[in-house]
Amino acid sequence: MNPPNRLKWKSDFDKYVVIVNFEKRQWQHTADDDWNVYWANVWTVKQIFSPETGQRLGDMQLLNHFPNHYELTRKDLMVKNIKRYRREMEKENNPIAEKDEHGNYIHLDIIPTTYNLPGDYSIFVEEFKRNPNTTWIMKPNGKSQGKGIFLVNKISQVKKWATSSKVPFQSIAMKEAYVISKYIDNPLLIGGKKFDLRLYVLVTCYRPLKAYLYRQGFCRFCNEKYTSDVAEIDNMFIHLTNVAIQKHSDVYNDRHGGKWSLPSLRFYLECTRGRNATDKCFNDIKVVMIQSLKSVQSVMINDRHCFEMYGYDILLDSELKPWLLEVNASPSLTTSTEKDRVLKSQLLRDVFQIVVPNDWTDEKSKHGANTCTERSVGFFDLLIDEGCSEPEKGGNRGPARRGNGKLWK
Repeated sequence: MNPPNRLKWKSDFDKYVVIVNFEKRQWQHTADDDWNVYWANVWTVKQIFSPETGQRLGDMQLLNHFPNHYELTRKDLMVKNIKRYRREMEKENNPIAEKDEHGNYIHLDIIPTTYNLPGDYSIFVEEFKRNPNTTWIMKPNGKSQGKGIFLVNKISQVKKWATSSKVPFQSIAMKEAYVISKYIDNPLLIGGKKFDLRLYVLVTCYRPLKAYLYRQGFCRFCNEKYTSDVAEIDNMFIHLTNVAIQKHSDVYNDRHGGKWSLPSLRFYLECTRGRNATDKCFNDIKVVMIQSLKSVQSVMINDRHCFEMYGYDILLDSELKPWLLEVNASPSLTTSTEKDRVLKSQLLRDVFQIVVPNDWTDEKSKHGANTCTERSVGFFDLLIDEGCSEPEKGGNRGPARRGNGKLWK
């Protein structure tokens, strides 16, 4: 057996939490192509899997993105795939696509009503006219950290956006395309402030689907108290939770960074809403994650050398219903506080323990990102494992088996 410290690592990110994890394992750094584990950016992954390069990954090489990860992590494609998945499940008469008496999905109502612009503009206008008093939020497909996001409550505002583009509305380049979603105007508030959840999901295989959920996510709070007053529609310190936005507020606290731990949220909800409601909320979050992963399962290129650590952004409304806002392919590893540094260092420690378990370098061991057999590793608990021989309750389209983490029970 070759000692694990002979593995070589490479990274496109000069981040403390990435580098320190490799160094603690006593792996060797390399700038060449003889790496075993590569923490790459999405552009590097695109080049690696480009037919033009002709590059093939070796048996003992692991990469932190699937070739077409963007099917889930680009806002417009995520919406497109979830809508397609719904149609497929309805066609199969699968119980997961069950609807209530109002025609709304019971289990697959996981994203706000969303349209892609400019392609769905006409459909959006029809929907807007049916509900003229609704506020909508516009997000560019190719940007992150809250860049380019704004709220609208009039058709004229959307038309103004369209005509102010550098090119005509009908020919906006894909990178300039937007999604427009119904704004969740009844968010759960704590201390009068809006917040969302950043949760981490590690996928080691798509077919069969295997994923782990991290117990130590966190809440990101706005700095200013929430109001639906139209006079504050442009105040992003009220509406957007992104740290990249909130850190510019005059009242931003750099000691805690406007963040709250997931266990703290759980404790707060149990105290204010009760244990049963809290359990249901956390279980519903898991359902949202599983169904979003299932929605791209058939289109994702399932390369055994790849794994993916997604950053899920979830919003809870006042009824404790979770809404999927977006999924990040490269969730921020920047640490703004000491708690941040500890959490993200542990996060990567546990990721590598799963994708490179202790027997990974054994000559008789199977290689690839999906060799871990443990149900819990560090703070990761098994979210779903379709390859498990035991039958899953509710079938392979329903809720996944649970991990052992107390937080999610």
